[in-house]
Amino acid sequence: MNPIPVWPDQASNFAQEVDLLYILLIGISAFFSLIVFVPIIIMVSKYRMGTKANRKLVHHHNLKLELAWTLIPMMMGVPVFLWAAKLFVDMYQPMEAKNALEISVIGKQWMWQLQHPTGQRENNELHVPLGRVVKLTMISQDVIHSFYVPAFRIKKDVIPGSYHSQWFIPTKEGKYHLFCAEYCGTDHSKMIGTVFVMKPEDYEKWLKNEQWGIGNLRRAETMKEAGERLFTELGCNSCHTVSGGGRTDKVPLAGVFGTERLLSDGRRVLADEEYVRTSIYEPDQMRVAGHNPIMPSFKGRVDEQQVLELITYIKSLSGGSKQ
Repeated sequence: MNPIPVWPDQASNFAQEVDLLYILLIGISAFFSLIVFVPIIIMVSKYRMGTKANRKLVHHHNLKLELAWTLIPMMMGVPVFLWAAKLFVDMYQPMEAKNALEISVIGKQWMWQLQHPTGQRENNELHVPLGRVVKLTMISQDVIHSFYVPAFRIKKDVIPGSYHSQWFIPTKEGKYHLFCAEYCGTDHSKMIGTVFVMKPEDYEKWLKNEQWGIGNLRRAETMKEAGERLFTELGCNSCHTVSGGGRTDKVPLAGVFGTERLLSDGRRVLADEEYVRTSIYEPDQMRVAGHNPIMPSFKGRVDEQQVLELITYIKSLSGGSKQ
């Protein structure tokens, strides 16, 4: 941590560029403040009541001056806008990487619940490896929260009923603050946590220790294994197949995730996380063309964490989420 906390640590791939943009904006603001307020002070001093300044040479129109104060700020502002827009897109456009670490995040009053693909769960703590792409898939269980790590320069709203993603690459080993930056009720100020950036080998040791724990004879389930178990326990396999063959009256799930689906109402939608979640909670909204509306809603029977585990399993049937 910085000894004088004027500026947060730069601990992600976004931090330096965000800071440079911020410094540029401060500089531009200071520049325009000077060219506005310095003449005001001069005018107030020169033309204050009682001075002998000449007040007869009044000009009501000056085309060159008007063009200057229009074009110069525009030429300064447009590049800043383009830079900021590019940075925004880079930060919030989902990052697809083969070795990305995909972590599920659930915001709830008043804590952060996080789960690694290998099954390890954390409350108000997040352990990540140095130098690896980390992708967070986030949803809220109750009200709007906001996942904010100042050292990473990332802040993303976490909204009920909708998945949102945020990615980053940790670039500095250490311990960093995690906050909720959206007022979410009585104990909002207590919804804080810590992000630990570890060397890759230390992270692997941590994973192993957390997966087996102390005194356990069997390791914890991975998210894929938990989703597969739930798939059977909930009876999903009575109406769905997980391979290309089998009964034709069953809806196949193998290879479905990431593809376009034709629905009974004529819509074409992408089979992503949002599609799977809606199909579980409100199946009539995502009924596939050619199939009868017989799937029940699992709202109230399956919580957000279990939905994420089912999604991980379904993704694995299409070649994703191997864990």
